[in-house]
Amino acid sequence: MSEKMTNRKLAALETRKKLLNTAKVIIREKGLVNTSVEEITKACGVSNGTFYTYFKRKEDVVFAISHDMFREIYEEAQSYDGPFMDRLAFYMVTFSGHIERDGLKLCQEWVRNTVDPDLVGSPYDKEKLRMDNDSMKGMIKTGVERGELKEDTPIGALSEALTDVIYGEMLCWDMSGGAHSFEERTKTFCAMFLPAMMKPYLKGESDDE
Repeated sequence: MSEKMTNRKLAALETRKKLLNTAKVIIREKGLVNTSVEEITKACGVSNGTFYTYFKRKEDVVFAISHDMFREIYEEAQSYDGPFMDRLAFYMVTFSGHIERDGLKLCQEWVRNTVDPDLVGSPYDKEKLRMDNDSMKGMIKTGVERGELKEDTPIGALSEALTDVIYGEMLCWDMSGGAHSFEERTKTFCAMFLPAMMKPYLKGESDDE
């Protein structure tokens, strides 16, 4: 019985993954508004009822698509082999690059469906801004714990400022219709402005000793 249950759970996970991957491809091309549940399920070879087993509404697909990926990006950045500034830049650039590779339309749909928290159906995306800010906070906190940043580094204020930068760049990328590269814009920020922003808090950079 337990083996059957395990197989059933594995099959369910595969079905959900297939629905998400298929939806991602279609939404990238057409946008969520022009994509129907029937179109997604038909491409997957399953019924509409199967779709609603995993998602309450079409918009929830957009929320679920990148759920695990950003956690993986954070963990990869924390284990990145390099000094604090390299790890922080890696996190920010990888974060931006993932969104850009997922496509402009997908990002625009996500922004459209999360800009008003009262209208967000997914508990995960109600907390997305806080979670991204916590991840940025975790990156800076690790720098303090490893002795790369000063103990009085304003972790909260810096994490909020850097998250604002990422979200602001994302919104500008959306509003420009992809006229520039989100990832490249983040690389420019990390190369030109991030060092000056973090310099007062780096050990050995602005010590009075």
